[in-house]
Amino acid sequence: MRLVFDTNIIISAMLFEDSKPSKAFYIGIKQGVILFSSSTLSELEDVLWRRKFDQYISQEERFQFLTGLILNSTPLEIDKTITECRDPKDNKFLELAVCGKADFIISGDEDLLVLNPFRNIQILTPDSFLKIYPK
Repeated sequence: MRLVFDTNIIISAMLFEDSKPSKAFYIGIKQGVILFSSSTLSELEDVLWRRKFDQYISQEERFQFLTGLILNSTPLEIDKTITECRDPKDNKFLELAVCGKADFIISGDEDLLVLNPFRNIQILTPDSFLKIYPK
């Protein structure tokens, strides 16, 4: 199982240990292959280091989380341009999924969810994903 997680799901997984995003994310790590590209990683790093998270999680914990994610994920080079999402900033997740032959994109973003399925890739909320893969 090959998976793409959008940035907000990864941030939620990091911040809220017992949340549905966290459960979906850790199923992905244990049972699948999580994909990332330079642009999705760059966005994650930008969001991860925002000061608003200082009150919830230390910079050391964020660094450890990010390091663990990178070590347990597969980087990909993107060789296709996709412009089909109504929010252009979300096209990078579609490009990653297509180039990485993903089975799922896990997102809470309506701009991505309305495209389900996208080129035979399921775009699901964490809750919907957990109904398919409960553990």
